[in-house]
Amino acid sequence: MAIRILINLARFVVTYLVATVVVFLFMRLIPGDPAQIALGVNATPELLEQTRKEFGTDRPLIVQYFDWTGGLLRGDFGVSYVTRTDISPLVTDRLQVSLILVIAAMIVALAIAIPLGTWAAVKHRNLSGVLIGAGSQLGVAIPGFLAAILLVLIFAVGLGWLPASGWTPPSENFGDFLRRLILPVLALASVQGAILTRYVRSAVLEIMSEDYLRTARAKGLSKMGALVKHGLRNAAIPVITVTGVQIAALIIGAVVIERVFVIPGLGSMLLDAVGNRDLLTVQSVVMVLVAITLVLNLVVDVLYTIVDPRMRKSA
Repeated sequence: MAIRILINLARFVVTYLVATVVVFLFMRLIPGDPAQIALGVNATPELLEQTRKEFGTDRPLIVQYFDWTGGLLRGDFGVSYVTRTDISPLVTDRLQVSLILVIAAMIVALAIAIPLGTWAAVKHRNLSGVLIGAGSQLGVAIPGFLAAILLVLIFAVGLGWLPASGWTPPSENFGDFLRRLILPVLALASVQGAILTRYVRSAVLEIMSEDYLRTARAKGLSKMGALVKHGLRNAAIPVITVTGVQIAALIIGAVVIERVFVIPGLGSMLLDAVGNRDLLTVQSVVMVLVAITLVLNLVVDVLYTIVDPRMRKSA
């Protein structure tokens, strides 16, 4: 098992390095001079040259790349081309907001998907199982931003129970923080919960047809008892893999949800940087999102190895 984990770590490092090269080169392919964008069209050639030296864009690309990646390893993302401020503290603050949103949404999505998906599989011939399957299919078809707008219309505009937008740090007012967290979390979790419910239902249905579950039931266990005691661990194996993929999808979906609810997370920061053509901020935020996605994939691979005894045996 240790060898397999080391292999996964090596894959993580190589993938991250390749991602830094791709993101760096892609940002350089975008037309426009950062110094010209920062100073405007009326800037003098002398001032442009001075600004290029300040930004470091006058140096060879290979030097710029190693300076940037070296800064990433130290947690130094550089200075914004537009605001001329340090990017690192802002990324750290925005990352905390996005992680709170994504982790809370995934917890809610799993709390919805595991019991509903299991029940839909066990009762797949009953009306309740059919209704859960149909509801999850409908949830998969609804985009996250549409779910967010509907939730705002119902609970904020119509009923007035919850605020429609904004963000309050938990250290300032925890009650208001929770009230403002509910709608964006539900908007993210509803779609992901529907997707995970489908996967849980499929995994449990497949496990229920296995011989060892029929043997357990022949020994006197109920259908649900045999499933809980002998089947859920095996059903968890594909669900763990899908959950890792869906967390990555949550991170991407949070970009839109943060904009809808005016939440100061990484997604809002990325969209603002794109609008201002702040290329260094864009590539830094993108690499943070890539790193989070790769870390999640690494955790999923490790959990997969721990949960599945066949993986440990092959390792």
